[in-house]
Amino acid sequence: MRGPVAADIRAIFNAPDREEAELLLGKFIDRYRKSAPKLVEWAEQALPEGFTPFGLPASHRRRLRTTNLLERVNEEIKRRTRVARLFPNEASCLRLG
Repeated sequence: MRGPVAADIRAIFNAPDREEAELLLGKFIDRYRKSAPKLVEWAEQALPEGFTPFGLPASHRRRLRTTNLLERVNEEIKRRTRVARLFPNEASCLRLG
């Protein structure tokens, strides 16, 4: 069941606008209500929280709806702090970023 559920959730977040995403979420809930009630309970609460990027221009949505940007920033911080393990003061640490 993992594959179809993941594909349905991916389709919800790949919708062109919020209205379509909400429509797909409704279909998702109807489809899995009997077979996976805990999944439906989770989806009703958690998935609408991810609809915030639909209020932004389409060109910004992909970057903001994924964690790729955050992961990249964290990797960059890790890479830069690996060079200097000890910082003499707070200002030197902030200059690193």
